[in-house]
Amino acid sequence: MAAVATETPFHVLAVDDSLPDRKLIERLLKTSSFQVTTVDSGSKALEFLGIHHDSSTPISVQEDQLIYNQEVAVNLIITDYCMPGMTGYDLLKKIKESSSLRDIPVVIMSSENIPSRINRCLEEGADEFFLKPVRLSDMSKLKPHILKSRCKEHYNQQSDGKIDESSSTPTNSSSSSSSSSDNSNSRKRKAEGDAEILPKANRSRHS
Repeated sequence: MAAVATETPFHVLAVDDSLPDRKLIERLLKTSSFQVTTVDSGSKALEFLGIHHDSSTPISVQEDQLIYNQEVAVNLIITDYCMPGMTGYDLLKKIKESSSLRDIPVVIMSSENIPSRINRCLEEGADEFFLKPVRLSDMSKLKPHILKSRCKEHYNQQSDGKIDESSSTPTNSSSSSSSSSDNSNSRKRKAEGDAEILPKANRSRHS
């Protein structure tokens, strides 16, 4: 069972409003042994992740997306920057604002090499910025971000465990200290009782 679990491919959510670009990134990701889900807008990406940007979305669709999201975890999101409605930058901000999604690595793609745009995305929390057309060699840069995210998640879980242990420690020490004080009190009462008995015994011998 453990061997099967390690062979499970990382799941990437690819977001692009251009069908040719979406097909290209899907092919590159699958060639690199990633599991891929593609959507054509930022709002659909949020629906898939369980965050519902559009309140007019039918409840049945939201429930389907939530059920699917529980079954298939997303390990990385790669999104185009220029999209109608919600840009890749807007999607990035939404993901980083979510406490449950902020640790998922996000990669931005764009056909325009604009330094200010690239810096803004990186400052907002993007892990990588690819210039289009995306190449197969770019895919090798994705896995390190996923592994880094998993290590961070594991570290956070360990830290939470240590905090829980330390918070429970005072209760144990207080109970042990109270029990030790009870023992000392019982010993003290026993000593006092012995002191009362001894004089009586001495008096009986003298008489």
